[in-house]
Amino acid sequence: MSNKLIHGWDKLQARSSIMLLIVAAVIVEVMGAVQYIFARDGIRQEVKQRARTEIRMRNLEIHNVISNVEVAVNNMQWLIDWAAANPDSIYSTLQLIIHNNPIITGCAMAFEPNYFPEHGEWYEPFAGRSNGLTGDIVRRQIGSANHNYHNATWYREALTSDGGQWTEPYLDDAGSKMMVSSYTMPIHDSEGKVIGVFCSDVSLEWLADLFGSQSGAYTFLTSRSGRLLACPDKSQVMKTTIQEAAKQFNDTMIDVVNANMLAGDSGDAEIKDNNGNKNYIYYSPVEGNTGWSMAVIFPDKEIYAGLHRVGTYLTIFMILGMLLMAYIMWRTFRGHQRLQAVSAEKERIGSELRIASAIQMGMLPKTFPPYPDLDELAMYGALVPAKEVGGDLYDFYVRDRKLFFCVGDVSGKGVPASLVMAVTRSLFRTVSTHTESPEQLMMQMNNAMSEMNESSMFVTLFIGVLDLRTGNLAYSNAGHCPPLVIHNQTVTPIEMDANIPVGLMSDWQYNRQDIHINPGSNIFVYTDGLTEAENGEHGQYGEERMNSTLAQVGNLAPRELIAAMSDSVHAFVAGAEQSDDLTMLDIQFIKTIED
Repeated sequence: MSNKLIHGWDKLQARSSIMLLIVAAVIVEVMGAVQYIFARDGIRQEVKQRARTEIRMRNLEIHNVISNVEVAVNNMQWLIDWAAANPDSIYSTLQLIIHNNPIITGCAMAFEPNYFPEHGEWYEPFAGRSNGLTGDIVRRQIGSANHNYHNATWYREALTSDGGQWTEPYLDDAGSKMMVSSYTMPIHDSEGKVIGVFCSDVSLEWLADLFGSQSGAYTFLTSRSGRLLACPDKSQVMKTTIQEAAKQFNDTMIDVVNANMLAGDSGDAEIKDNNGNKNYIYYSPVEGNTGWSMAVIFPDKEIYAGLHRVGTYLTIFMILGMLLMAYIMWRTFRGHQRLQAVSAEKERIGSELRIASAIQMGMLPKTFPPYPDLDELAMYGALVPAKEVGGDLYDFYVRDRKLFFCVGDVSGKGVPASLVMAVTRSLFRTVSTHTESPEQLMMQMNNAMSEMNESSMFVTLFIGVLDLRTGNLAYSNAGHCPPLVIHNQTVTPIEMDANIPVGLMSDWQYNRQDIHINPGSNIFVYTDGLTEAENGEHGQYGEERMNSTLAQVGNLAPRELIAAMSDSVHAFVAGAEQSDDLTMLDIQFIKTIED
């Protein structure tokens, strides 16, 4: 073979090798580009998930605080209205609310002009902590010409509202003397007329730590008007709006984001700042009726900084891509494992709730007729919880020719209410073995429950002692619905003295009342789940419909009477979801033992 042929062969081999290298390089570059795209998409999804998790966690923390305040204040609304009718109890009521709710820094009852003439035009009793959340509780009257709350937006809006609502954050220089957001609700007199506004303050200082600086992200919280409530730069809090902050972004999409946040919507968007850098923003409203919204901003250059640095190193990039894919697969696998664990936990909780429901229902009397040997008495009771477990209760037993019975309704629903229900029923059985006086029985139960009531839950309770020899009914009522006496198709509510529910305040002096029950009469005791049962249009069953139905079926035996009442309620709600526990107990007094 000649040198020329050899040189041509070598040249061909070289060209072939170069082409192979080029093809290999192209393949490697294509693989790198594909891996880069996949890696970039994976990172974007991870950032999106991180943003959602970040928002969800902070949303939950904020919602826990505001919902605790709403539940506590709503549960105490009856006490607030009661205190407004008893001026000497206003300050003690305010102190009680703050003492039982550490998150509340101060609260006040602001009345209409000259509602109490002796206190002048501006009367706003206030109680608050002297040093934020840790100081002693102090009280004072803060209404004055310098603090004319009648012109305040929070006062005017609360006067016309149907219930509780949150105010726009503001600097309270008269009461709590700090930046607060207040939960307000109207105060009513005994005739239902609005006479003022109850205001409970929550400090916003705790938001500073919640929205502190983070690596690679900027998280902030806005009010319903768009003002910054919390962000890493504390100097901008309450001084800047999202409209003003948007000036650093040269993108019309930021206006859409701002409008969506103010409207309470959630979503995400890609926006550019004035330097042309891309940013990803994720936003969502805070649960509840505060009108707040939060967002997380991730700068593109920080998200992909590591990926950009290793982009020129193909081999390293491929390794990182493989690691990233392995990491995504691992996260997916872990997510699947967590999902399986959550499903198993959900099934376990459901099973425990079913067992708890069976235990709870087993605590109630379930043998009817309960006393077949007693010709003087016929009874029947029914309880239908709104959830797996509920907070209603009824109980009865006969001792020394007297029928001891009670019907109660625990504030709230679910497991906490069921625990309070169990304690109440046990206390009734225990205490009633030592006393025949219903008011003493009520006071001892109230003292016992008040000492262990850290969650501000209470029980409306009716306790009766029916003497089967004479027909005398001695009773005491703790804020419960008045029972009804049915005789000759006439329905008459039993007269009630005003008393607070059990568990709110120890050493309360409950009253005893007596009434004579004629033979042939029925005593019908119920909870407000009957009168407040709602149909699909949110109309309530009501006392008038209940009395009318009882007048028609009052001559029936207790079992048939309660069955007729249940049929009437079911026909009214027409399949609508039950919103509250429903309890009915009917006692038919046939004759006295002396007869």
